[in-house]
Order: sequence, then structure tokens, then C-alpha cells
Amino acid sequence: MDIVSKRRKLLIHALLILGAVVMVGPFLWMILTSLKTLGEASQVPPKIFPSVLQWSNYMEVFNSFPFAGFYWNTFITTVAKTVGQLLLCSMAAYAFARIKFPGRNFFFILYLSVLMIPPQAFLIPQYQIIANLGLLNTLSALVLPGLFSAFGTFLLRQFFMTMPDELEEAAKIDGCSHFQIYWRIMLPLAKPGLVALSIFTILWSWNDFLWPLIVNSSPEKMPLSAGLASLQGQYSTNFPILMAGTFLASWPLILIFIFFQKSFVEGIALSGKKG
Repeated sequence: MDIVSKRRKLLIHALLILGAVVMVGPFLWMILTSLKTLGEASQVPPKIFPSVLQWSNYMEVFNSFPFAGFYWNTFITTVAKTVGQLLLCSMAAYAFARIKFPGRNFFFILYLSVLMIPPQAFLIPQYQIIANLGLLNTLSALVLPGLFSAFGTFLLRQFFMTMPDELEEAAKIDGCSHFQIYWRIMLPLAKPGLVALSIFTILWSWNDFLWPLIVNSSPEKMPLSAGLASLQGQYSTNFPILMAGTFLASWPLILIFIFFQKSFVEGIALSGKKG
């Protein structure tokens, strides 16, 4: 029995190691390519390690196009979307979870039905709204559609529903209004769920590619995801420069996930305890 158990553990660990290699392999290849010359990156068969580390590729990223401006645009839009999601989604989630009003379940199901529609179906009406508001080629055009989401509301609603009713009843006895209960009691207790939603929103906003290309044509208003596309040539591409820019765009998200991984996993686990 012990031998079978050991073999099973070895098999599981082997599969996990294989999965880790498959996931980390492309990222390591990106870093190695960013340190190669163009000839080494285009060599057939592929050359794994560069002969001389080309650190100048990272400086060339800033010289080739306004990379610092792309970084700033991405940072501003990501912060604005994250703050909007945390505020608006948490308010809607608290209302659906803790406030009893006629048709609550019906409106919540109707609200969640948005998740069943492909995001591409919203591109044309959203573009028309942004165009009618005169916000094309602005950072506001990137922020407004991402200030709230049905997924964020669902995630936080599940979290609010796990909280004991005694907290709310005690607060009402003390004379607290619904907003005071939400702001002073429920919201601080929902920290793991808020962290999870924050990470989801940051990942989605940082990697958003299609929408910026639709509403913005000015390079000064482009985020990183769309700006990096300008490095992709029609006939030839400088892959070392492209990989260097991609790595510079990726490292903030990697650090965020590393530092907040525990809270992220905890928030996802606790949000599924009660339906």
C-alpha cells in the first residue's frame, strides 16, 4: 500500500512539474529572446541562450516609441477601473445580498445574464455611446466601460452572503443606516473578496487589447497592450525588442500576484461558500 501511495505521489508531482514547465517555459523563452540579437532570435534551429546579453534592447524599447507614455496611460486607466469596480460592484453586491426588496432575485438573475453574452457583442453599442459623448481618443473612453461588471458584483455578493446576520442586526439597533452598515462593517470584513476582485480587475485592465484599438487611434492615448502591437511589423518584426517590451509590461502583474496570492486565493475560496 505504501509503494502504491508513493508511486501515486510521484506521478502527481511529475504531472505538476510538467504543468509548471509548460506554463513557465514561454515566459523564460521571452526573457531569453529579449537578450538576444535579431539574428540569434531568427536563427533556425532556434538558439536557446544568447552569446552576449543584449541589455541595450530594453533601452531601445523606450527609444523606439513612447513606452513611458504607454505605461502611464495603463497605470491611470487600471487604477481608475479598479477603484470604480471596488466601489460600484461592492455597493450593488451589498444591495443584492443584504437588502430585501421586491424582485431582488429576478433583477439579480437579469443582471447576471450579461455574463452569458460575448463581450464582442457590446463593442458596437459601447463605441456609439463613447462617440456620442465625444470621448474618442481619450483616456475616459478606456475607463468608462470598465467601471463596473456583473462578475465583480456576483463575486462580492457571494462574499457578503457569508457574513452573519447578527452583525447587521446589532448595527441597526445602534441606529446605523444601510450605507453605514455597508461602509463601516461589511466592507472592512470583505477585504479578501475585495483583494480578489482587485487582482482580477488589474489583470483584465492591464491586458485589455481590443477596446483601446477601437476607441483610440492616437499613440499618446494608447495603453501598453495596444502600444506593443505597434512593434509587430507586417513583414518583419524585431523580436528581441518586442520581447523586451513585453517583459517590461508583464513584471508589475507578476509582482502583484506574488505579493497578494494568499489573499487572492482566500477571497475566491470564501466567495463560494454560500449561494
